[in-house]
Amino acid sequence: MAFCVPMTDQSVIGLTCHLEKPAKYDIKKVVKQALEGSLKVILGFAEHQVVSPHFNGEAQSFTFDAGAGIALDDHFANKMGYNNRVVYIMGHMVSMD
Repeated sequence: MAFCVPMTDQSVIGLTCHLEKPAKYDIKKVVKQALEGSLKVILGFAEHQVVSPHFNGEAQSFTFDAGAGIALDDHFANKMGYNNRVVYIMGHMVSMD
């Protein structure tokens, strides 16, 4: 799953993927290596907390926000259980009215 939030002069893109094999969350190291190669012209890297105004006038096409990434485990994949809890909570909220 990916999403894109358009803004007047920038956008936010998020990516969620399910891997066939377990993997370490070492994406930061991989992105830093890419910055040393041919991607340094288009890819930025932010380790400090950033908000949209930080990217105004940015020369790179993309900035990797090192603090925004998380690794999910298999426990998070129980979508049916999550959906059931949402329906339950919505029903509870309606009954409180």
